[in-house]
Amino acid sequence: MATRPSTPPPLTGGAGPKGRLPRWARWAVFGGALVVVAGIGLPAGLGLALVVLFTAVLGTLALFVLSRAVEGRRTAKDRLVTCVVVSAFALAMLPLVSLVYEVVSRGIARLDAEFFNSSMVGIVGEGGGAYHAILGTLIITGLTALISVPIGLLAAIYLVEYGTGRLKQAITFLVDVMTGIPSIVAGLFAYALFAIFFGPGVRMGIAGAVALAVLMTPVVVRSAEEVLKLVPNELREAAYALGVPKWRTVVRIVLPTAIAGLATAVTLAVARVIGETAPLLVTVGITNATNLNQFDGRMATLPVFAYYQLTQPGVPPEFAIDRAWTAALVLIILVMTLNLVARLISRFFAPTTGR
Repeated sequence: MATRPSTPPPLTGGAGPKGRLPRWARWAVFGGALVVVAGIGLPAGLGLALVVLFTAVLGTLALFVLSRAVEGRRTAKDRLVTCVVVSAFALAMLPLVSLVYEVVSRGIARLDAEFFNSSMVGIVGEGGGAYHAILGTLIITGLTALISVPIGLLAAIYLVEYGTGRLKQAITFLVDVMTGIPSIVAGLFAYALFAIFFGPGVRMGIAGAVALAVLMTPVVVRSAEEVLKLVPNELREAAYALGVPKWRTVVRIVLPTAIAGLATAVTLAVARVIGETAPLLVTVGITNATNLNQFDGRMATLPVFAYYQLTQPGVPPEFAIDRAWTAALVLIILVMTLNLVARLISRFFAPTTGR
């Protein structure tokens, strides 16, 4: 007589699901943790940062215990890991949010027309602006791009399309080393180079552009190299099969296909160097007047302008400190604009892949 197979024993140890917490449970748990920590910690003198930290820890532990009792061990572990990941993300975003809030709140007061259309000539206390520094930043950054972009793109094309053997390995190694060079070292190099020809104490915009080019070129090379590697080899092989020379294949096939990525790489490289301060302190210096000649005399730039306004504010100091915060805000706006331009270029100018 056949016997019916026995049913498997149920899972034990809390491994199987028991129930399900409502969606509002996590918010209720963390809200309760916030009430408890704030009620105990604020009278005891805990700062806001510690209150948030203890709330996250207490809320995570409470949610884990509650989920373990209601939903089982596996779901409780999943909720625990989720809380840890979200807390780590919030912890990483906290300095960025705090920085943006601090700069905007302190710099918005002087973000007026006078700040953008006047320099510091004859200004001792209140008033003045960063017109000369904004122009100096744009001129030096543009000159840096003129130096770095051709060198970086040609080096990347060589590494991807032509380079072989030890020469390619040597160039790649040097580019990697240059990527980690401290910015002050680039400034000292440019200063020593121009001091050979113009004597000690030389200060001019072109020296600052050369210093920034030392920092920007390896970024362009590495970014452009990765973009060029993304171009499908089938496109190159199809061109070679039609008898197209290699140089024409690179110019007419590879570069147009990668143009969106290359433009994005260049834009992000410019955003990388536009806020550098140490090289410009050494090579360009500061001036209160507007100097548009990058080959003669000192020039003002936004990072150096903010540095001197903060470290040498004069009497009374509050007006200079306000100008420093506004200069920092303008720098952040410029960097954000460049990153937005890079995103738009990558989105609208990328080649279509559909048939």
